[in-house]
Parts: sequence; structure tokens; C-alpha cells
Amino acid sequence: MKKLNFTVGPVMSSDAVLDVGAEQIPYFRNSDFSALMLENEELVKSFSGVDSSGRTVFMTCSGTGSMEAVVMNFFTSNDKVLIINGGTFGQRFVEICKIHQVPYSEIRPQFGCDITDEDLAQYEGKHYTGFLVNIDETSVGVLYNIERISKFCKANGLFLVVDAISSFLCDPLNMKELDVAVMITGSQKALACAPGISLITMSEKAIHRLKDSKVSSLYFDLSLALKDGERGQTPFTPAVGILRQINVRLNEIKQKGGVDVEIERVHALASDFRHKIKSLPFKIVSKSLPNAVTALTPLHAKAYDIFLKLQSEYNIWVCPNGGNLKDSVFRVGHIGYLTEKDNDVLINALEDLSRKGFL
Repeated sequence: MKKLNFTVGPVMSSDAVLDVGAEQIPYFRNSDFSALMLENEELVKSFSGVDSSGRTVFMTCSGTGSMEAVVMNFFTSNDKVLIINGGTFGQRFVEICKIHQVPYSEIRPQFGCDITDEDLAQYEGKHYTGFLVNIDETSVGVLYNIERISKFCKANGLFLVVDAISSFLCDPLNMKELDVAVMITGSQKALACAPGISLITMSEKAIHRLKDSKVSSLYFDLSLALKDGERGQTPFTPAVGILRQINVRLNEIKQKGGVDVEIERVHALASDFRHKIKSLPFKIVSKSLPNAVTALTPLHAKAYDIFLKLQSEYNIWVCPNGGNLKDSVFRVGHIGYLTEKDNDVLINALEDLSRKGFL
């Protein structure tokens, strides 16, 4: 039986991406790899809408590694940042700032809800310098209103950092139009490649700010990554195979019509699933839905038990939660190489569990 992966990373990959993953890893300090990397950068820049003088660097680490690198390179103890903390990944920015002694305040929206103008208003004119947001808080499936955040940051002169790890290629985000200084994403989400590479796209404003940075790190010094990236290389040995997969995937998206077409594809998958789940005993957690994921609360069963049952009896992976959400929320992803027929397979499995009295 085919294994179906409805998690939000790693996700199902196309055959072309899988084929590259099966190949022998080539040597990379040469012109062929440099050309591939320069093409990767140009395509990511195009899809993110960053200004023409912006840059993208490719870090061999998880998305959390790039979250930490961004905090280390762009903020110091002289800054004061705002963090939207609406779940696991907002909390991660809090922990990173705490470790690196960057002063911060937390904005805590109501569970499953977007932030409001009232949430932001209390921080107007309070001399904050930066704003950190996981734009799709995937632990609870909430998409924050980037236009509202952008307007607030523009009005208050804040350096806006957007973790779009689960949002890039799923929800619209144009860095130039929204004055996003830094955007972070990862290889294992909508890029639908193996995990191991995270991407940091920087605006001209961010690059200028980086020139004055004195980061206490070798591996996470983004100035080094920018310098080597000029010639299509990285300071240290990268995950070469994944970067080759990313090249295939970016070109797939380009050939099928670009970022808008890909976003519409993900949106259609999400809408199809949400329509088909209506008759089953679940409540959708979020009041502000992203395209990438749907977070569900079972009305009768335990969420983690559903995750285990789908995996063991139906060969289907969904996303469990940990901590205090373990038994109350599980998540269904809509990214990667999935189709509406795959949605039907998951719905049929859930309907079968319902007939058996498990739900």
C-alpha cells in the first residue's frame, strides 16, 4: 500500500526530485555547482518578491538554525523586538532571543486567532526596533495577517523578520511590497525536498544592516554566506544533494506557471480537504486559515490516538502535536506532491474510523 504523507514536513516529493535524491553526490567546488546555486538564488528571489538587489543564502541546517542565525546577525542587546507568540514556533523565537539576550515583548493572540489592530496598538511609539513573526503558526494552523503587521512595522520603523517556513509558496507574500527585511524558509516544506537546507532571503535594507553586524559565530555569520554566495558557493560544505533537489523543484514551479500558480494549487487542495471533512466529528482550530495546513480538534477521540491509528492501519501520516496540545490537536498538511484523490484516501480512512466508533 502506498504511504501517504499529510504532514507539513518532510512532505511528498515529485518523482523528478526523488530521482535526484537517488543519485551519487557530485563534487561541488566547481563552475557547474556554482551555476546551479546562482540559478537557485535568482528563482527564490523571484518567487519571494524581494527587491532586485536583495540576496538569498542557503544554510545547511534546519529552519530553527536560520531563525537563530537571523536573530544573531541582525539584533543585539541594544534592540527591543516584538514577537508574536501564538504557538510552538512563536515560542521558539522567544527562546532564541532569550539565549542571545535580545530584549523582547510577546504579543499573545487568542488561541487559534489572528492578531488584531488592538493587539498591536499598545506597542505604537514604544521604541521597538524589530518584529519577529512565524507568519503561519503551524502548531495551531493560524495564518497571521501580514498586511496588518507590515502596516504597523512601516508606521513604527521596525525591522520586519518573517519566518515563512510553512508559508513560502503556499500563501502570498511579496517582500518588497510588504517591506519585509528578512524571510526564512526551508527545503522540506512547500519546496518538497529532503530536510536539511534552510533559506534566508534578505532585502537591500537587511544587507546594509548586516555590514555593521559583529556576530559571535563562524558557521552562522551571514556576511560569510553572502560573500561566498556571490560566486555561487557556500563557506562550508553544504547539503549538496538537497540543493540539487531544490533546483529541480524551483524549475518545476517555474515551468508550471510560477509562484501564483503554485499557491493556487495548494489553496485548491486545502479547500477540497476542508469541504470534505465537514461531515466528520472535527472542529477546525483556526479562525485565520493558511493554505499549508489545517489543524483539527477531534470532538470525541484523542488527537494522538488518531495519528497512531492512521499510521498503523491505513499507512497515512498526519502531523501530531506535542505538549499540552498532544491529545487535542492534530494537523493535516496540504503541501508537497499531493492530489485531491489523495485527500479522498484520507477522508475515506477517517470515515472508516468513524463507522467503527473510534471517532
